[in-house]
Amino acid sequence: MSPYFPTRQTPLTTMADGTIKQVNPFTGTEVWTVPGRGNRPLSVPATATTPIAEIDTDHHCAFCPGNLLLTPPEKARMVRTGGDHAEHANSGDDDEWEIVTGLLPHQLHDTTAEFRRVPNLFEIVSYDYWRANYGFIMDSATSARMAAYIADTEGREHVRRTVETRLRASGALGADEVADLTESDLLERAGGFFAGGHDIIIARNHFAPGATDTGQLASSGTLTPDEHAALIRFTIAAAADLYHRNRYTPYVAVFQNWLKPAGASFDHLHKQLVAIDERGVQADTEIAQLRANPNMYNELAVDYAAYHNLTIAENDHAICFAGIGHRYPTLEIYSKSATPEPWLQSNEEVRAMSDLIHACHAAAGPDVPCNEEWHHKPIDLDMPMPWRVVIKWRVSTLAGFEGGTKIYLNTISPQSIRDRMVAAMYRLRDDGAIAPDLRIATECRLERNSLRYNPFLSGH
Repeated sequence: MSPYFPTRQTPLTTMADGTIKQVNPFTGTEVWTVPGRGNRPLSVPATATTPIAEIDTDHHCAFCPGNLLLTPPEKARMVRTGGDHAEHANSGDDDEWEIVTGLLPHQLHDTTAEFRRVPNLFEIVSYDYWRANYGFIMDSATSARMAAYIADTEGREHVRRTVETRLRASGALGADEVADLTESDLLERAGGFFAGGHDIIIARNHFAPGATDTGQLASSGTLTPDEHAALIRFTIAAAADLYHRNRYTPYVAVFQNWLKPAGASFDHLHKQLVAIDERGVQADTEIAQLRANPNMYNELAVDYAAYHNLTIAENDHAICFAGIGHRYPTLEIYSKSATPEPWLQSNEEVRAMSDLIHACHAAAGPDVPCNEEWHHKPIDLDMPMPWRVVIKWRVSTLAGFEGGTKIYLNTISPQSIRDRMVAAMYRLRDDGAIAPDLRIATECRLERNSLRYNPFLSGH
């Protein structure tokens, strides 16, 4: 089989009647956009709302800032270090943020956590999985943190309640069986809340600034560019930490589910990180292709999109375009950096990626359900791959036609995605809501082979 799965000769074909046929060059997924089916609204606004004045916004869900002990023990938090930063919303000053670790329950309110990193109550890949299959042992620093937390009276009670909550909710034990467990039994089950590999990054606010009702949620796009940059930096630091603390992990999956149609359990902004013991099917497929064509991300992604006028925006270190051959309307944001690992990139390079991701979310709006997926080089791979983020708008439901033919109907063409985003980004930039240095549409320079990950382009 050809490494590019060529159902058709080219990734993008427009038929005489206007039907657009797409084939993703990396996955072989075939997608059609049929004329007359693309005028459906994208947003899914809340159907029933309550005035903000009538609710307790700090306790609206388990992720809200008044419920800090409803999550498992906090691993880290990102805090502001200089008071009111509203006047510096677009300053890009990374020194205004600090990651704080090792807090005990009585210290949680000493600082305001703009973003928190906590273990997932229900892990996809559990701590026991790593212990049983690999003989994983938590590192000494994590062991010391767990011991200090349990030695604290409030911390011990918090851990006990959290273990009980998980056992009851998961159905692993009945209520009577949980009640019969000794405190030692409960604490024996607590290791995953300190050394587990499935974490959640939680934003502070449930509702957008100035919200008047519960339908006005705080999303990635309602953050300021500075706040979003802090979220991205914090997420990258968490990924690096998961790699560092588990030597059996070749890949950390990073993603964000926004709104229930996209798989979110809470309509509260959060990202997830999952350490896994495989690279994943998507990565394995691309690695095989990459060995055959080391420059494929330039040739088949960024440059191909530019040749078909699908580029949406760029800056000096990142570029965004409308994706081809995806089941859902998709935006792709690529880092131009020669450094594949996000945690080794410069602050400027990371900020450039953040600004484009933020602009994409802001332009789509907070009512559009979406998945944000990160793709980066597996830590044990001997070849470079560019860091890229894919944002998929979950605005359609797969049906019988797709299941029977494996041809997917995408109601919005890549060209329509580009047009929607470009118009919105111009407006948002004029309003000062996104980074001011973004080059949009025809302002883009569109340098060929702009992704510098390929070592053969070192002289580029």
